[in-house]
Amino acid sequence: MSGGERWSAMAALVDRSRRALYDYVCRADHPVTREEAAAAHGMSRNLTAFHLDKLVESGLLRAHYETPADQPRGRGRTPKVYEAAGDGLAITVPERRYELIAEILADAVAEDPHDAPEAARRHARRRGRDLGVRIREADEDLVGVLGGLGFEPESLGDQVLLRNCPFHALAARQTALVCGLNHAFLGGLVDGAGRTDLLPRLAPRPGACCVRLDATPDR
Repeated sequence: MSGGERWSAMAALVDRSRRALYDYVCRADHPVTREEAAAAHGMSRNLTAFHLDKLVESGLLRAHYETPADQPRGRGRTPKVYEAAGDGLAITVPERRYELIAEILADAVAEDPHDAPEAARRHARRRGRDLGVRIREADEDLVGVLGGLGFEPESLGDQVLLRNCPFHALAARQTALVCGLNHAFLGGLVDGAGRTDLLPRLAPRPGACCVRLDATPDR
């Protein structure tokens, strides 16, 4: 699977219902029908079929028509069944934290509807700082907390790269706003945690967080 195909597959799995259906088919020990998948997840047959066919289009599942073992051949319509694509490649979907940024934006609009972007940056930094203080008081590992937030951190010497953006879909639509909030949030987080050795910098990279944590200049 190429890089472009991988990202297309990951995008197909962002929808929670679609991911649940994908996991269900992958865990099954036999090809799964639309009716079977729909019943397992309490979804309508038509919606289930839509999601399953999208997974086929993205290359994550394959489909064919197969007569069930308990149905005599030639009796009734042969159902369409789905199974995992057999390339053996595991797809891991980056964690998203849209609730966090939604709360920040909602609080900002409520506080200052005339300048919501600036209010949102204040709220983002405050949220980050409050969390950082809790990290420091609990003596938790900052990199581990970043991992729990979905940033997929990678320590490289004095630098911490953030390989995933937890706000990916929103950042793609409103890059300047969301990256600014991300920067403010991480700045507050580092400050609250007392990590004077790290400095959040805007450093956009395709497929990754727009912020990285560099060593402070005096180190």
